Amino acid sequence: MSKRLRVGIVGSGIGRSHAEGYCEFPDLYEVVALADISPERQNKVADMFGIPERPDNMEALYDLDLDLIDICTPSGLHFDQATAAMEAGFDVVIEKPVARSLAECDALIATAERTGKRACPIFQYRFGHGLQKLHHLVGKGLAGRPSVATAETHWYRGETYYSRASWRGTWDGETGGCFTTHAIHIHDILCEVLGPIKSVNARTSRRVNGNETEDMGLLSLEFESGAMASSSVTLGSREEMSRLRFCFDDLAAESGRRPYHPDHDPWTFPHDDPEATAKIEAALADFEPLPERFEGQFYRMHAALTQGTELPVTLADARRSIELLTAAYWSARSGESVSLPIGADHPFYNGWLDTMKKDTAHG
Repeated sequence: MSKRLRVGIVGSGIGRSHAEGYCEFPDLYEVVALADISPERQNKVADMFGIPERPDNMEALYDLDLDLIDICTPSGLHFDQATAAMEAGFDVVIEKPVARSLAECDALIATAERTGKRACPIFQYRFGHGLQKLHHLVGKGLAGRPSVATAETHWYRGETYYSRASWRGTWDGETGGCFTTHAIHIHDILCEVLGPIKSVNARTSRRVNGNETEDMGLLSLEFESGAMASSSVTLGSREEMSRLRFCFDDLAAESGRRPYHPDHDPWTFPHDDPEATAKIEAALADFEPLPERFEGQFYRMHAALTQGTELPVTLADARRSIELLTAAYWSARSGESVSLPIGADHPFYNGWLDTMKKDTAHG
C-alpha cells in the first residue's frame, strides 16, 4: 500500500489549485495545513477542502509532522522559503519561478544535496494528454529531427488583475513580467521537446499596462539540435489563446488554442502522406493517458518521492527556465544575442532585478 504523504501548503492563491490536485488522490496525500497571512482567504480555501490546521506563517508548519511543504506564495519569496523548509527537514514543492537568479538556483541545488531533501518545481503544463501524445510519437520514432517551432501566449491582464495584489507587475513581487509569470510554462514545453538552448535573442516592452515589468515580448531561440523556435507573448490580447506548433522531419504537431491548456487535447498531427498518417493513428492507439496538470504532476511526484525515483520535474529543469529568463532579460536590455550556458561571470548570474528596476525607474 502506498504511503500517504502529509502536506502543508503555504499561500491560498494558486495554493487552492494545488489543494484540489492533492485531494484528487486521497489515498496518496492528506492536506493537513494551509498557512496564509489573510484569514479570510485562508478560511475560504481551507473550508472548501476540509483542511484542519490554519496557521498564519510557514514556520508553524514545522511542528505538524509533515512530509511535504508546498510553497505557493508570491514569486519573490520562493527561494528563501524553499531553502528554509529544506533546512528544517522537509521535502518541498515550489511554484514557478523557483528563484530570482541562477545563483539562487545553484544554491537551492546545493541545499537539496546537503540536506538530502527533495525539491519539486511546478511545471504542470507538461502533463496534458496532447503534449504527452507528441512525446509518445517521438518515442516511437515517428518524428525525426526537429526543425522549427512556434509558441504563442496571447492573454489579457488589465487593471482588475493587477489591483488584486500589489506585488503584481513589480520586479520585487513577480521577479519579472510576462516572460517570468505567464509564458514560463510554454517556454518550458519548448525546451522539454527540443532540448538544450544554444542562443537566445529577446525583445520586450511595457506598452500594454505600463507597469514595472514587461507585458509583451518576442523570443528567438536556437537549440543545440539545430532546431529553431519563436515565441510571441502579450498581456493585451482581448481574445485569449495559447498555441504551440512543432515541425519535425517526419511529423507536424499543433496544439489547440485554449489559453491555459495548450498541453491538453485536441492536438493534431497532420501529414501529407496517407501511409504516414495511418502509422501515426496506429501509434496513438496504444497511448495510455495519465492524469493531467497539477493532478498529473502530483500523481507522478508521489511515486518519485516514495520510491526514490527521478521527479517528474527537477531542479535542473527549473534552473533551465531561469537560465532562459536570464538570457532573455540580458538580450532585451543589451540588444545582444546571448549564448548558453551562462557562467558565474555573466552580469546577470546573480540576478537581473536590481538592474531592471533601475532601468524602469529611469524610463
